[in-house]
Amino acid sequence: MEENLKNQNQNFIKIFLEELSRNSLVFIFLAIFTGLVIGGILAAATTESIYQAFDVSFSEGVKASFELIWSTYSSLFQGSFGKPNEMAASLFSGDKDEVLGAFRPFLESLVTTIPYLFSGVAIALGFKAGVFNIGAEGQLYMGAIMAAWAGFTFKGLPPIVHVPLALGVGFMAGAVWGFIPGFLKAKTGAHEVINTIMMNYIAFNLTTFLVTGPFQDPNESFKTPVIEESAKLYRFFDPPMRFNIGFFIAIAAAVIIWYILYKTTWGFEFRAVGLNPNASRYAGINATLVTILAMSISGALSGLGGATMMLGVTFRQTQSLSTGYGFDSIAVALLANNHPLAVILTAMLFGFMRHGSRLMQLQTGIPIDIISILQGLIIFFLAAPAIIRTLYRLKEPKNEFEGVLTSVEHREGARMNGN
Repeated sequence: MEENLKNQNQNFIKIFLEELSRNSLVFIFLAIFTGLVIGGILAAATTESIYQAFDVSFSEGVKASFELIWSTYSSLFQGSFGKPNEMAASLFSGDKDEVLGAFRPFLESLVTTIPYLFSGVAIALGFKAGVFNIGAEGQLYMGAIMAAWAGFTFKGLPPIVHVPLALGVGFMAGAVWGFIPGFLKAKTGAHEVINTIMMNYIAFNLTTFLVTGPFQDPNESFKTPVIEESAKLYRFFDPPMRFNIGFFIAIAAAVIIWYILYKTTWGFEFRAVGLNPNASRYAGINATLVTILAMSISGALSGLGGATMMLGVTFRQTQSLSTGYGFDSIAVALLANNHPLAVILTAMLFGFMRHGSRLMQLQTGIPIDIISILQGLIIFFLAAPAIIRTLYRLKEPKNEFEGVLTSVEHREGARMNGN
């Protein structure tokens, strides 16, 4: 009896571990972990003091390497979340200013997450519909500059009117920037990757022209005027805290896109066209319209991201503005497997790493570029799953139709035997 119970427990543990090894979340976690390990090794390998330590002795070199890696990632963590001891002490102190000071890195990381959220969801939507929107960066630029224009042009409006108006202008600017390559792909077959890349360059140079020309502040060069107070998004705390309602708008956008994709007929048509446009046409779905709509909505979301940053964070456009959020968001969408709700988590990962990298560079001297390397490594391992499965001896994921096919085979076999 006891032996049978022991065998059952062992079988249960074995089955549990096998199922866990097939889980995509475990795979993503291991891809991130492996990227961090290799990133730490690269950081140590490119630091001169490590080689000096190895000249002393092998053990000193190993010790110095581990200390560098620890200080690199601990400073990255502190820059992203804050210092845990200070955060805990501030909560018990009851001093509002002390609490805000301790939690400021965390809140600023959430601010950095906002454009990643919008653009990541935008690109994920495009992928689901079978289009590769590599133009999120340009769409973000257009949303930002046009929201700035709406913010400083219209005066005397109440915030309840001015804020939605400025957001809407940015939303529409991004939609137009997505509609053009979508229309060209649907009507002429022109590849959206080439067109969106070209639209990026047009957006960058058009923004420069507007900032140095029609939209330039009369009192300052290479800048637009500061937007009106009535156009600014609500901030939850006094300056220098920048955390604003834009974060929750981004979360809402992700939830809405998830609902559309998985709970509506439109969403089904988007996903069907993304899987097989020819079969979708045969089934009566207007694949041309879906392509145009997908690119337009994708561009609109990126434009809304730029507008949110403009109205909630920067308040004016400058010629030197260089974000990179749109390009990084391709990795954000891929890491989330193009699922809008998963983008919330991956966008936070990228946003926290980006904000924390500043303190990391300040404290350890490791360049911020190591974050781009980490992101690249993570995507590399996700794109080559055989490497992770081999390293950690993971099981292959089950085919989602395996159970259905098996039951069909059983029924077919029974029918044949009956005959």
